[in-house]
Amino acid sequence: MPHDCSFLADLDLAGDASTGDSDLETRAGDWGTPDERRVRPDAVVWPASTADVSAVLAAATERGVPVTPYAAGTGLEGSATPVRGGISLDMTGMDAILDVWPEDLQIDVEPGVVGSAVDDAVARHGLFFPPLPSSGEFSTVGGMIATDASGMRTVKYGEVADWVLELEAVLADGSVITAGSKAAKTSSGYNLKELVVGSEGTLAVVTRATLRLAGIPEQIRAGRALFPTLDDATAAVADAVTSGVDVATIELLDRTASRMANAYSGTDLPDAPTVFLEFHADHGVDEEIAFCRSILESHDGERFELANDEREMADLWQARKDLAYAVDSWDPNLRPLHPGDVTVPISRYAEIVGYAKELAAERDLLVPCFGHAGDGNVHYTVLVDPADPAHVAVGEETYAAVVRRAIELGGTATGEHGIGMGKREYLVAEHGEASVEAMRAVKRALDPTDTLNPGKVFPETIDGGRVREER
Repeated sequence: MPHDCSFLADLDLAGDASTGDSDLETRAGDWGTPDERRVRPDAVVWPASTADVSAVLAAATERGVPVTPYAAGTGLEGSATPVRGGISLDMTGMDAILDVWPEDLQIDVEPGVVGSAVDDAVARHGLFFPPLPSSGEFSTVGGMIATDASGMRTVKYGEVADWVLELEAVLADGSVITAGSKAAKTSSGYNLKELVVGSEGTLAVVTRATLRLAGIPEQIRAGRALFPTLDDATAAVADAVTSGVDVATIELLDRTASRMANAYSGTDLPDAPTVFLEFHADHGVDEEIAFCRSILESHDGERFELANDEREMADLWQARKDLAYAVDSWDPNLRPLHPGDVTVPISRYAEIVGYAKELAAERDLLVPCFGHAGDGNVHYTVLVDPADPAHVAVGEETYAAVVRRAIELGGTATGEHGIGMGKREYLVAEHGEASVEAMRAVKRALDPTDTLNPGKVFPETIDGGRVREER
């Protein structure tokens, strides 16, 4: 049902608004939204300030018009899809670097800043933003905060939430709040910052963030090791982590993923399960590499090769960064289903990867596995023939079976992509009904009219303080 957004013309916004067809169509979904689930908003607003965001939310809430925050549209679970229409609030215009405090290892940014721009702004101070995800060159800080994103260096540095100090955010009624503190630590009051981080725009819209920074390591080395079997590779990863190897990145590509990377990127990765590694240190990096090498070799790791310079390091990582595109383009007759993003305790990592590959073999499916192995995160993609309903059904069940097994192993349905629309059905299984009801209570308290990003996160949506099934 269309929503009347003509009131936007009366708000005297510093930013822009549009009801043009191309603008509406562009924001009908994100990367993870299949064509059949795309929904056009009734209007798009590009706020230019916190005051703009506040005015739009207050007016929309008063009129019962939904508002869905939008950033770069790189999400993979449909979090930015305006499933109930209304306003798509495009935050990419608020893209300023507000201030840098190198002496405090901090930077203040607006939410539309692209992740790599943070590193560019602080590099001359010898600093960087460690948890930047693989998509950091085109995803925004606001989107990273919304999904509590993480990247290849999580095993050493943690996820985005660990590097957010303070947020300015706007609630559904237009109220502006500050959550967190610029101090290194605080135990003052409820931790509203952690509540907003990862809430996918369902509780508030972030308009400013203070991020913590770190010094660029003096020594950065990268390399890879090959393994005869996938079981050897996953066992080696778990052993390296539990043995305390000080490694910044441990990424895994199974044989299928390696072949896809070669076909897309023109690389020459060996046709074998491969573990990519990156080491960060200010001193003693060679000793750490030797320690890691000994562990990998104890699991039949072979051809442990180190990059010789920065260009070789960049080439080493390019194939990994291109994998999402490589999977999409592998076979014109196959379509990837939902992007798998489960994470388990590191001791169960080999088990979850093995389970995914076992199901693929049993059901004659193509399921490449890769991802941030060092923190127990595996990305898997089930490819199916969209013209074959039976094949699609088997693929869907396989995808779901891996999620269910990850939860059974003490893991999570989503390590970094968020719940959005795609993972709502697993929320109760992972957290329990009582915990999910507590989440619903928070949503009702901060957004009683369900203005902000309705239809996301929960197995049902919350409408005017009532729970109802999403149709």
